[in-house]
Amino acid sequence: MSPHTPAALRQRTASPSLPRRALLALAATLACSAAMPLHAQPNASGWPAKPVKLVVGYAAGGATDVIARLVAVKLGDQLGQPVVVDNRAGANSNVGAEAVARAPADGYTLYVYTIANTINATLYPKLGYDPVKDFEPIGLIAKIPNILVVNPKLPIKNLADYVRYAKESKDGITFASSGSGSSIHLSGEMFKMQSHLKMLHVPYRGSAPAVTDLLGGQVDSMFDNTPSALPHVQAGKLRAIAITSAQRSPLLPDVPTLAESGYAGFDVQSWFGLAAPAGTPRAVVEQVNAALNKVLAQPEVRTRLQELAATPEGGSPDKMRQFAAAEIKRWREVVKASGASAE
Repeated sequence: MSPHTPAALRQRTASPSLPRRALLALAATLACSAAMPLHAQPNASGWPAKPVKLVVGYAAGGATDVIARLVAVKLGDQLGQPVVVDNRAGANSNVGAEAVARAPADGYTLYVYTIANTINATLYPKLGYDPVKDFEPIGLIAKIPNILVVNPKLPIKNLADYVRYAKESKDGITFASSGSGSSIHLSGEMFKMQSHLKMLHVPYRGSAPAVTDLLGGQVDSMFDNTPSALPHVQAGKLRAIAITSAQRSPLLPDVPTLAESGYAGFDVQSWFGLAAPAGTPRAVVEQVNAALNKVLAQPEVRTRLQELAATPEGGSPDKMRQFAAAEIKRWREVVKASGASAE
């Protein structure tokens, strides 16, 4: 018989060896446990005892926000407290990142740490936070590849055509982006470095106006995020030439990767992870990490992410720490080579 079953509790109630105060405390503990789902019990420290805030460095409606809200709901189910999304847009996510870096390290403020934070480490000469020292990695959420798309009016059917067009054109080939230093921009710069093609970057203030001009023929191509480009590709308004991830996308199975098209090792994806302010207790980090991995294993979450062209990741805090450090190093080289700057 378990010492915490109702029958055992009745037996202990009749025994004078258990003080009344201890008995009442035990009864209260059992009542709380019974009222709380097994998967949502707090750890020994009692965390979380109130709602948790999840800061997103972008406005509502974008890929980062959509993924954050999907994960937040499911994390709340696992943790037993609501996880509330707080959009702090501005300066390519730096506004939100700085707010989290200065927040109390008590586990009640989390952050959607993205590829932008690793790029910003070099792109911005001065930051109000340290992308490495001011954050405690928790775990990767997902990755989304970019797609090299062109205006279908161009005589470009595949990557070989793209390369030939760039070489034969007097001015090379233009590629649009959502802004200097964005993952969309730097995907193009990385390809430019590997291909040695003459490519002219045309920056815009956001992906939407860039895509509009691409559709209108004002620019030739773009390494756009898959969720943004996919509807236009499916409608025949843009032509997909290659995908930037190491594997093909199940949403575009006929579109080859850049790696298999002659650029071995090319693997660029936008990615999203969870982080907390530096100094957050390890027990809390591990609890959120365990909850995140459970969320990402749920079939409905995986299906929804795949609909967004995202590949669920997960893994340990150390895996995310090592990955982010490698990304900072990689993008430092690309940013310097491209001459991109936030100023």
